[in-house]
Amino acid sequence: MNCAPVWLVLVCAAAAHAAPSPKADNSAQHVDQMLLARYTDMLKDLQAEITKALPAVPEQKKAAFQAAREAVKKARADVNAAQQLLDKIEGAEALVGHAKGKWLGGAEKGIAAAEAALKNATTEAEREAAQKELTKWQADKEAGLKALKERQAALDAAKADEAKYIEASKAAKAALAEAEANELKAAKAMTADVLPFLTSDTLDAKLVKCAVLAQATPKGLAEFAQQGKEQEALVEKLLADTVLMKAMLEADGARGGKYGQAMQIYTDIRKASPRSGNGILNRLALGTAVQHAVPVAQRNAVAKKDAPTVVDPVKRYLQYEKACLDGELDPAFTDMSAWECRLIVDSNAPDHVLAWGREMLRNYRPDHIFNQDYGWRYSGAVRTDVEYRSSHLLKDTDSLEFFQNVIKEGGVCGRRAFFGRFIVQSFGLPSVPRPQPAHASLGRWTSGGWVINLGGAWGHGFGADGRTDADFVLETQVRKYPADHIRALRAQWVGDAFGEEKYDGRKEGSGGLWNLMALFQKKAIVAEAKPAQLAALGAELGEANESAETKAMAVEKATVTDVDKKVAVGSNGVITIPAAACSGSVSQMKSFLGGLQAFCGGAFRCEVDAPNPGKYRLTARVVTVHPDGQLQLTANQAKDPVAMVIPYTCGKWETTQPVEVMLVQGKNVLGFSKPEKGFTLKDITLIPVK
Repeated sequence: MNCAPVWLVLVCAAAAHAAPSPKADNSAQHVDQMLLARYTDMLKDLQAEITKALPAVPEQKKAAFQAAREAVKKARADVNAAQQLLDKIEGAEALVGHAKGKWLGGAEKGIAAAEAALKNATTEAEREAAQKELTKWQADKEAGLKALKERQAALDAAKADEAKYIEASKAAKAALAEAEANELKAAKAMTADVLPFLTSDTLDAKLVKCAVLAQATPKGLAEFAQQGKEQEALVEKLLADTVLMKAMLEADGARGGKYGQAMQIYTDIRKASPRSGNGILNRLALGTAVQHAVPVAQRNAVAKKDAPTVVDPVKRYLQYEKACLDGELDPAFTDMSAWECRLIVDSNAPDHVLAWGREMLRNYRPDHIFNQDYGWRYSGAVRTDVEYRSSHLLKDTDSLEFFQNVIKEGGVCGRRAFFGRFIVQSFGLPSVPRPQPAHASLGRWTSGGWVINLGGAWGHGFGADGRTDADFVLETQVRKYPADHIRALRAQWVGDAFGEEKYDGRKEGSGGLWNLMALFQKKAIVAEAKPAQLAALGAELGEANESAETKAMAVEKATVTDVDKKVAVGSNGVITIPAAACSGSVSQMKSFLGGLQAFCGGAFRCEVDAPNPGKYRLTARVVTVHPDGQLQLTANQAKDPVAMVIPYTCGKWETTQPVEVMLVQGKNVLGFSKPEKGFTLKDITLIPVK
């Protein structure tokens, strides 16, 4: 597939937001030489000043640290080699299991079916076909038995050395732990000579300016500034504002080094909102600016043919500001850092879909909002409502947005993880995509630390936010201690200022001296604090539907009082039955409409005292996220049930089409069969038919 048009759209959209199109002789291919020289000289002068102020690191300590790193590299290789031997045993066990299960099990089923077909055959053609099938499955069984014998022999041979392999693995891991401890010790010794520098803010003004110039590059700043006087002024304003530059760097810097674009976005947000200068809203503005410096593509309705669009960063900020002021976001949102905010605002859902996500969950499943377990707050909706279905069963439509289609139709691992991340970010909590081999999961913020939903624990994936799992978790942990974290940041800024190689956990031996000191400052801070690393949640659900029993345990149930269950009868004879008065396979929960509402996943019933006998027109106030469904309604165990349609409402409250039931004076029992798809009920209304 040719992706060029997509990137052209993204680039053009970014330029359209940032500034008017530059003149032909000021294109990116013809950088303004005066601006380029100005920023280049500025960078060189700062580098020279910082060089004079930097403390020296003794060569002996550098050598000791490098030797410790090499020892860790060797120990890690030994661990991998030992693990490969154990993996062979695991692979042999899997092959035996396959032979016993799918191969021989499938053959036995095929033989049974063919024998049944042979027995029931009434024509010669049917007998020949059945005999042919039987012969095929019998041959398959023989092949399976032969394979099982060979595989079992291979497993037995491998198992003979299993105890030795396990001991070797334990020894290798112990040696790695010791080597890593020595590496950290050597790093501390090396850093001791520069610690006074890292704990002082004396050089911060020069250091952050130099780091911003180096990350942005003089050429990148010149290309932005040459677009017009306004853009040039923005660059000058940024480079004169130490506090703002430092805040951007503490938030992990402008994405792609696009500091001019980040400054443009931040300035536009400040103009658009008078509230954006303080507290969480300022951190939100800053996080939005640095993250959207490189445009974020929106995920439009799945089957639309129009070109993809990008998120408007100012509108993205304003959407979250309004949600915050309206009290729609998680209570923890107000304590988020700018770095955490950037992992909220980078959702690829359009703004109106983020708003829909909040409205849908408030209406449909508020139990996931009230859930006291932060590990499943909001994202628990994947467990209960995003069905695991193969792609060929999906019926996505143009009339719905992508995430509306996902909860309506379900999907496999990727779509489920996408929805989990989307709904977490909708409510103002950070989340990152977290792929692992042949699977997709998500990483998400909780009050106790970051956790994985729907996948293997940290260490089993390719990494999150462009880092390895280990590096991402380290980053989340060290940021809880900002007073200490600044030491690591200063070391990192020195490395950036001089164009050192960045540390990358995916590349063995990567990283320049100061970047490595930054890394081991982080490790030392976390090692001293000893924060807990949370276990993954729902790994077994990544590629499976959840049972009804465990789904029932996943909800935050409400206490039901007699007041909640009270049936109202108006002076006109209209009867209103609250959801709390229903019993059976219903889960009662607090409602954002006030009182309670119930999720109906199975058969349920309710009792009502009718003041007068006769026909009543019955309607129900419901919310659904799944296709239209039906249930059967009976009044007082009548022989002929009434079919009641539960409409697809796309997460909004709607009233069902009326159906007629006969009630007797006094006590009546209304019975509702198990619906085709679960739905949420607020109340049932019975209006007398005149």
